[in-house]
Amino acid sequence: MTIIRRASAIGAAVTATACTAIALAPAAAAAEPAAQRAAAAPKAAAAAKYNGACGGGYSVVNSAQIGTKGTVFLTYNSATGKNCVVTVRTAPGKAVHMTASLGFASPTTTVTDTGYYTTYAGPVYLDARGLCVTWRGEISGEVAGKNGTNCGSLAANRH
Repeated sequence: MTIIRRASAIGAAVTATACTAIALAPAAAAAEPAAQRAAAAPKAAAAAKYNGACGGGYSVVNSAQIGTKGTVFLTYNSATGKNCVVTVRTAPGKAVHMTASLGFASPTTTVTDTGYYTTYAGPVYLDARGLCVTWRGEISGEVAGKNGTNCGSLAANRH
């Protein structure tokens, strides 16, 4: 019985200490200058916006953010059955190594645009009607994309 009371007393002390710390936290945060709070808060990365580089009739069907550097966009044109990939930087500037890549597994086909660009890489096109596509973007060594996505519902007739 004594052990339970001591545990209860210890538990009550810990609970009281925790409640005090929680009660003081908002006051401490309020006393902290707003500029310091803003600097300490994690900043959300601004995603790059699709720039229309694939041309008319293409709509964004998927995308992947490349860290804070940019976004790779997968687009599709239902009239032509073609997919297009373009990699767009969040903040254009000095030319950096960039890649836009689009492919499918059977038959193995990949189209890639790689080089040093200030704003975007691509567009690259592939008729992938009825197939799953693998697409990637790279900016200064950071890569994003997806494997085997956006699969067409029709079986492709490839020769």
